[in-house]
Amino acid sequence: MVKFHYVRDIMIRKCTDHGYFRGGSCQQCKRPGRYVLDDGREEKLGRFVSGTLRHFPASAGVKMDKYGWIDLNAFCEVMKKRYNWMRKEYLYALVESDEKGRYQISGPMIRARYGHSVNVDLDYDESDTPYVYYGASPEEVDVLLENGIFPIKQRYVHLSTTYEKAAEVALIHTESPVILQVDAFRAQEDGISLKLATDYIVLAEKIPPDYLFVLED
Repeated sequence: MVKFHYVRDIMIRKCTDHGYFRGGSCQQCKRPGRYVLDDGREEKLGRFVSGTLRHFPASAGVKMDKYGWIDLNAFCEVMKKRYNWMRKEYLYALVESDEKGRYQISGPMIRARYGHSVNVDLDYDESDTPYVYYGASPEEVDVLLENGIFPIKQRYVHLSTTYEKAAEVALIHTESPVILQVDAFRAQEDGISLKLATDYIVLAEKIPPDYLFVLED
């Protein structure tokens, strides 16, 4: 069996015209840009940012409001104490170059867009997508169709706006994903909130079984 090894290539650079990007050259103008952060330091900062903004703000020494926001300057000071090479630009570079849009900076505040285990009330607009999707393993399907989808170790259920994205996420956990379609329009009519966190992720506190249907390949 041939084994493939994944090689990280996520160096962050900055293009004067198009901002921060990951990789060797700007995708828009193909210029190399200015070096900002190597992959080793990016990985260390990324883990700390994810952990603090999603899971343990108090343990990290910062205060989070009920909407998930943390003071940006206070967060930078905490990071500088942990990593003496840390600069505020690195946090902006990390956030703005993230292709998954995991974090959000607004004025003097920063937060994770999704993935929280702490109790937050994310104040996003309601999704206007008529259907959203959830990928599951074959072993989970019958349980979900009977009981609905509830968050496990997270504040919200994470749903996908497209079939393809749901399959992509599910493939991380199972080789044979089954995609469930959620009748989002009917669920919202019945008072279930579906919040649009990013172009591809919708959040819900729960999805009762009445709104779930299995999609065939």
